[in-house]
Amino acid sequence: MARIRPLSPRLANQIAAGEVVERPASVVKELLENSLDAGARRIEVDVEEGGVRRIRVRDDGEGIAPDDLPLALCRHATSKIATLEDLQRVATLGFRGEALASIASVSRLTLISNTADRGPAWRARTEGSQMEVVVDQVAHPRGTTVEVRDLFFNTPARRKFLRSERTEFGRVDEVIRRIALARPEVAFLVRRDGRVVLDLRPAGTDAEAERRLAEVCGAHFAAHALRVEFRTSDLALWGWLARPTFSRSQPDLQYFYVNGRAVRDRVVAHAVRQAFADVLYQGRHPAFVLFLELPAAEVDVNVHPTKHEVRFREARRVHDFLFSSLHRAVADSRPGAAPPPRARLAPVAGAESAAPRQGVLAAGAVPPFAGVREVPAPYGSPEEPPAAARQAGAGEGGPVPPLGYALGQLAGAYILAENERGLVVVDMHAAHERITYERFKRAFAAGGIVSQPLLVPLTLAVTPREAEAAELHADTFARLGFQVRRAGPESLLVREVPALLARGDPEQLVRDVLADLLAWGESRRVEERLNELLATMACHGAVAAGRRLSLSEMNQLLRDMEATERADQCNHGRPTWVELGLEELDRLFLRGR
Repeated sequence: MARIRPLSPRLANQIAAGEVVERPASVVKELLENSLDAGARRIEVDVEEGGVRRIRVRDDGEGIAPDDLPLALCRHATSKIATLEDLQRVATLGFRGEALASIASVSRLTLISNTADRGPAWRARTEGSQMEVVVDQVAHPRGTTVEVRDLFFNTPARRKFLRSERTEFGRVDEVIRRIALARPEVAFLVRRDGRVVLDLRPAGTDAEAERRLAEVCGAHFAAHALRVEFRTSDLALWGWLARPTFSRSQPDLQYFYVNGRAVRDRVVAHAVRQAFADVLYQGRHPAFVLFLELPAAEVDVNVHPTKHEVRFREARRVHDFLFSSLHRAVADSRPGAAPPPRARLAPVAGAESAAPRQGVLAAGAVPPFAGVREVPAPYGSPEEPPAAARQAGAGEGGPVPPLGYALGQLAGAYILAENERGLVVVDMHAAHERITYERFKRAFAAGGIVSQPLLVPLTLAVTPREAEAAELHADTFARLGFQVRRAGPESLLVREVPALLARGDPEQLVRDVLADLLAWGESRRVEERLNELLATMACHGAVAAGRRLSLSEMNQLLRDMEATERADQCNHGRPTWVELGLEELDRLFLRGR
């Protein structure tokens, strides 16, 4: 075996570079974070040949003192961490102190900086196999410029793993946009091969921040985004959440920040997935830009060299806060969630004028839950016609409901209505399906989960860890309708299961619950399975396409939608209604041209 010997500075830095410098986008991320930590208000980024040939980042931040320039290119040298307490309460984007040294070891790097508005600047370059730093005097305004040329020129094996120039620039562009979302007060100018491709002005107001959102995520996202804000004593979540009907085939519009740092975290991903579980079509992904703020001591950002991952001191508490906040935001996605605008319209002539009855499906339509049974759809039922459309006090000059008033029915499947903005088209079956489903869930929650004993108890072979988890969480299983007992070091005995799920696969369900308990300390598996069953029943119980409704019945359906959580989409994640504004209708018919 070869003798142990110290590595050369360049080789040591190249090994470190393997952790933080994957591709040009990694370089841009490190340099941008340094600029922001230096207080920059304007940052310019120049990229040539996807960043492989040249990357230049220029800022107007505080700059680096001349005596500190050589240290800036040394490993384990930083101005951001001095004590162990600093490490436990990291408040900056970067601190490792080896990013510049790592980048310099696999490129030709030049660092120019000036701490004053006037006077000379100083330039530092690395040369030679020992990475000696050469410093000389040049002209440069206040701030810092870092130029990285010929990335991976001395590590050809690493260069072979890079993709096409277009792909590498796409990753650089994504890094810049992700950071620009978190710092709307900073201006960003990006040039690709000399051509300006991104010019983001600083945002100082809410309107300008929303302009930045549209510039980065697209106007379509901004048009469907809901502003959210939730706070506890020491946790805050705010940002923009796209309506569930605006979903993606890929998780490519998901930006999550912890104390201003963009991260990917399994606790966050699980909480978001659970919050949207009841409203998204299978295989679709939500879109959001969300910011979580909490005390710096409550989160460890030093878990990964690139700081893409974090570790929360109280992960379960953070998970529950995220889930409950987003779950509430999603539940508010219904036509009546926002205050309705003042009206210029009145109900359609011919609609009955009787006072509205509260809730066609409420109060007795769903029986008390010893179990759940399907109920016939009330809309169109000859025995008990729904209430009239006219709300008490509504009329000329009064408030118009968000979905307006029904005009008629199209093809036995769609309700056409008029609100103050234009035409509303409602999928009759999908809307009633969501209304029925939400009422089923509320009624079931009020009655609790009913257990059913198994004729023959089920014996499960499990790992010792799973057996301990089942024993520890016996109360949790009981609340979910199970009776699970530990029968041995590696076996469980299941005597009771939820009555509505008895015909399913109780063994797999118990194992899934155990897996959730081990991973997250909680499980929503049973609720999800029950919801699937209730959703199926709601689909069968909803008013069928082709049924003719009177105007008053249509209007009652619209009012029920406005009062029902998650009414913007059906149980399968499809939209229940769309709106065509008068301007859109005018464009269709070329009016005003």
